[in-house]
Amino acid sequence: MKKMSHHVKVLTCSAAAAVIAAGTFSAVSATASAAAPKVSTSHSNLTASSHLSITAAAKAAQAVLDAARKDGQKLSVAVVDRNGNTIVTMRGDGAGPQSYESAVKKAYTAVSWNAPTSRLVKSLDKTPNLKDIPGTLFLAGGAPIQSTGAPVAGIGVGGASSGDQDEKFAQEGVAALGR
Repeated sequence: MKKMSHHVKVLTCSAAAAVIAAGTFSAVSATASAAAPKVSTSHSNLTASSHLSITAAAKAAQAVLDAARKDGQKLSVAVVDRNGNTIVTMRGDGAGPQSYESAVKKAYTAVSWNAPTSRLVKSLDKTPNLKDIPGTLFLAGGAPIQSTGAPVAGIGVGGASSGDQDEKFAQEGVAALGR
């Protein structure tokens, strides 16, 4: 009988181990899915929420950039979902490096409080530590996107020559969803 080289032995053992592992994994995953308990949950234990589609988020963001370009502004825009997770971000040509993060934080702040960030800035007089909440930015430029009065997303803009302009462009994005 001919002896196998060390290289062939290693390859043979590796192949055998892979086959055994694959079989074990299949058996475990089949067992796990079969053993998963089925829980009957009444509808009173469930909640439903609306979410903005990526198509709608991109439409709103593009509307912001288009309006800013017409006004000669270079900015960034972000759209976040109800939970503050980023759906879309767009950095306009020539926008400053700070504008991207500002847009995300303004969008998050607007959806978190279901209010334009310009209105929330006024809350800092009474509660200055609000600005210390991670991920928020209490500057004008964020607007909530609502469905039946409840926030479903937030849009934030950063980089225009003033917070008022940032917010004007954010409102352009919200308005684009109604068109």
